Amino acid sequence: MTAAVPPALRPARPADAARLAWVHRTAWVETYAGLLPAEHWRTDTLERRAATWARWLDGGVPVTVAERDGEIVGFAIAGASTTVGEHPPVRDHQLYALYVLAAHHGTGTGQVLLDAVVAPGTPAQLWVARDNPKARAFYGRNGFEPDGATHVDPALHGLVEVRLVR
Repeated sequence: MTAAVPPALRPARPADAARLAWVHRTAWVETYAGLLPAEHWRTDTLERRAATWARWLDGGVPVTVAERDGEIVGFAIAGASTTVGEHPPVRDHQLYALYVLAAHHGTGTGQVLLDAVVAPGTPAQLWVARDNPKARAFYGRNGFEPDGATHVDPALHGLVEVRLVR
């Protein structure tokens, strides 16, 4: 896929819950299949994600979606920073999630989403899997660097996350 035409961005709507759940789970499988044990995928079901997305969107969580040819291919969520584990925030703004289907990597979709929810140069923080070199390189190109904080996520079978700041 080429990056000739940028994706269309828009706010998510409650009617997007099922498609966002599918994109979210698919992107997780593409990203974390080698980092999470097989047991994780028995409970991380599409149905469970769809219910979560319906609750988030009905509750007004601000989500930006990226569309190509009328299909949602990625999304981003950012907002006020929160404490993660024992780590209080070090920036006011936090990127909570940015996922793009693997088939759309390299098209500029991730960059457009990031810039839409965290303006270029804006101080911000995010947490990323320590063993996700592709994501860490993407964020590094955008000025995010590790600040030394790590978090072992018990809900994700001990996945180690590192905080990146800009």
